[in-house]
Formats: sequence, structure tokens, C-alpha cells
Amino acid sequence: MRVSALTMKFSSSIVSLILLTVWFAPALAEESVTEKKVAVVADLVLRDGQVFTMDAARNWAHAVAISGDRIVYVGADSGAKRFIGPKTKMIDLKGKMVLPGFIDSHVHPLGGGESLFRCNLDKATTATAALDIMRAHIKAHPLAPGEWFLASGWKLPLWTGGNPLKSDLDKIVGDNPALITASDHHSVWVNSLALSQAKIDKYTVDPPNGRIERDPQTGEPSGTLRESAMQLVSSHVPSTLDDRVRFLLRGLHEANSFGITSMQDADVDEPILEAYKRVQDNGELTVRIVAALHVNPAKGVEQIANLAKLRAQYTSGLLRAMSAKLFVDGVMETHTAALLQPYLTKNNVTSGTLNFRTELLNALATKLDAEGFQIHMHAIGDGAVRQALDALVTAENKNGQHDLRHQLAHLQLVDPADVPRFLKLRAVANFEPYWFYPDSFIRELTEPVLGPQRSSRLYPMRSLVKSGALVSAGSDWPVTTLNPLDGIEVAVTRIEPGS
Repeated sequence: MRVSALTMKFSSSIVSLILLTVWFAPALAEESVTEKKVAVVADLVLRDGQVFTMDAARNWAHAVAISGDRIVYVGADSGAKRFIGPKTKMIDLKGKMVLPGFIDSHVHPLGGGESLFRCNLDKATTATAALDIMRAHIKAHPLAPGEWFLASGWKLPLWTGGNPLKSDLDKIVGDNPALITASDHHSVWVNSLALSQAKIDKYTVDPPNGRIERDPQTGEPSGTLRESAMQLVSSHVPSTLDDRVRFLLRGLHEANSFGITSMQDADVDEPILEAYKRVQDNGELTVRIVAALHVNPAKGVEQIANLAKLRAQYTSGLLRAMSAKLFVDGVMETHTAALLQPYLTKNNVTSGTLNFRTELLNALATKLDAEGFQIHMHAIGDGAVRQALDALVTAENKNGQHDLRHQLAHLQLVDPADVPRFLKLRAVANFEPYWFYPDSFIRELTEPVLGPQRSSRLYPMRSLVKSGALVSAGSDWPVTTLNPLDGIEVAVTRIEPGS
């Protein structure tokens, strides 16, 4: 069994051993080796631990021996002795637990690392509290003239319509531009100066697949931008390679602390890949990364040639840029997730937004599949899920079936008729389980616009598992916690951890 990197997190009760593979079972065979066999000398031996092997019988062991990048023994302490040489490093675990490393199948390490450097509003339970946190942060960290004030984590349910106002930010940041990212990362809150620098006014047309929230009386931008409209301002925020490397290293450190050994970075562009390359070249990439290259819905299949160039340029070592990310729709909270039936809003006028024309999504999926890309599609609403599955059918009909393990991520609402299609298409149902409990986003912004029947079917992970489909789990950090154990708990209980 191979080991990708050896990093340990010591706590009062757990040691998390960072491994490439999912369980220790193959190494258990070493216990049957006779004493006459010449043992490999281990570089590292862990002993006196509680080693959870994850084999079918759920066996426990007490020692692990590692030579180079391979686990050569898992078993009793006594059996590990034959692997010990004069240069073997010994670690007494003193009863602590050892687990195989976790794989996060949908996460944003650089963005998560960046959020740890920003003013954080996650703990604000009222709009007033969020404003107070920002005031205190600016008092403790005064802004230079013209410096952007950046924060993250504001929760949409704290404001009417999930629409905070620029005027409130104006009072806090003064003559500085400000951009505050929502906790779901599908909205931003900006002040008047940021809007001015981006040249957004009452005459600015909403960009494709985006929305500028406006004062209903004057038509002036009110201070909240949705989906692609966020980029109208975020593109003006300064960003350097050194900054991105610093954020990425912080995100990787956070992942290591939770025993995460492999991650799928769910949306990258070339500037992010440049940061990964520098980190890898410096020998500091401590997690295996599959990077999902961003696919622009405003462009056609011609963009795939550039994606292939990026894949070739940035795939080496622990970094593989071999996936392609498509945002098929938005999110329930802002009514941008695409539904098969309308939202229960005034006059039932909208069913959300599909970011790709059906013909374009089919063409992109077919070409990406033919070029060997693993397709990774954000699909929240049942309308988006159906369109995404239909695109995979089109690709399979054209190219035949092969094991690229295309993925549909999030899957908040899936029509029951579409559940069996995942297994037939070998499509991975990529859930983010921490979202499963009924928080304020679900109680206040989702259930009222879906109604009880649809709301009873949110996040049908069990249905997908029972269907035989391959199911994976991610955190979508920094949207929610990176801690895999919290996600596993909510997947089982659908209750907020600690409640």
C-alpha cells in the first residue's frame, strides 16, 4: 500500500495518518508472513495505537510500519518488531487512533485559505452583529487610502430578500472600496465606491446568468450582486501570485490538519494553477489535487483546446488538471437554481436559470468526454440535474461509455425519475453532506419557495446509494466547514453538529 505523504494531527484522542489509499486491508496480509522471511526495514513505525483498518470485517490493529512510500505492515505491536532497524523512527501513539486519510471531492483550497485571512462574518446571527464585526475589524486593522476592505461569510437570511445595502457598508468603510462575499459564494455585498470603480449604475444591464439587485423605486444598484454579476466588481480587486500562493498554503495546511490527503479543487483558472505550480515546485504541495478547469458558458467548444493546453502544462506530480467544471445553474436562495416546476413566489413567474443552452451543454459534454476530461457539473435544482444527465447521455451516445466518472455536484433537488440514471450513466453523485440539516437557508429561503412535497426530497443521498450509484462527499469549503467528521455526522443524522 502506497503512502502519498505522512502528516499527523495529534489531538487528545486521534492521530490521522495521511494515506493515498482508502484502507489498510492489503497490508494486513503481512501478519501472515513467516519469521523466516527477510523483513523490509521500515523508515517509520507507529505502535501502541488504535488503528482502524477499514477492511470488510472492520478489524483493528495496533501498529503500522512504513518503508519509503509503502505501508509494509499493519497488525499487532509484536509483529512490527521485525521491521525495525537502527535508523527506523519510532512513534508511540499512546492509544491514539489512526485512520486512513480523507478525500474531499469538492472543495476550494485557495479560496478557503484566503477566507482565513479576511474579516469573517460566519458567527454573525443578526445584520447588526455583522456590521459590528466589520467595524471592530477595521478599527483593529485600519485601511490605507484606496485599500479594498474584503470580508466573507455573511448569511443571506439575515437581510430581507438576502439583499444587504451599499449604504450600510458606506458608513463603515468610508472612502475605501469594499467587497463582502456571502457564505454561499453566489452573492457579494459591495459599497458605493466599489460600484463606482466597476462603473455599475442604474443603466448597467445585468450580465448573462447574473443579477444586479436594485432599489425598486430608483433602479439604482442597491449593493448586492448575484452569480456572474459578482465578477463585475471582483475583477477590480488586486491579486498577485504571491498572494495566491500564501492563500493556497494556508488552505493546504488546514486540509492537512483534518487528515485530508486528496482533494478535487472544484473550480480553477490559470492564475490558481500558477499558484499550485509554484507550491509544487517548492516542494510544499502536501495534498493530491485534481483540478477542475472552469468552462465559460459564454464560449463554445473552441475553449476546450485551451483547457487541453492547461491540462498538459499543469499536470505533474501531485497536481492533475484533468477535470472540467461547468456551473449548470445557481442556488435556491436567490431563485437561480433551475427547477422543473416554478418557485412558489409571487405569480410563480420563475423556474430559475440554466446557465447553458441545451445544445451548447450537450456539445461541450460530448467534446470534453471525447478529450478525456472528467466532467464536474454544479447542479442544484432538479431542472439542472436533468439537463446535466441528458448531456451525459448525448456524450455517451456519441463516444460510447468509458470510465471517466463524470460528476454532478450538490444535488439539492433530484426528480425521483432521474435517480436510476446515475448508475446507468456511471455518473458520480457528489454530495456536500454538511448542508443536509435544516439551517436558516433551508427553513427561511428554500422550503417556502419549494413547498412541502419538494422540500421533503432535499439532498436524496440515501436514494442514490440504494440505487447502486457511486456516491462521493465533499465540503465545498469555504462555503461550510472543511472538517470531514462534521460532514459525516450530518450525513447520518441530518442534525446540526453539537445541537
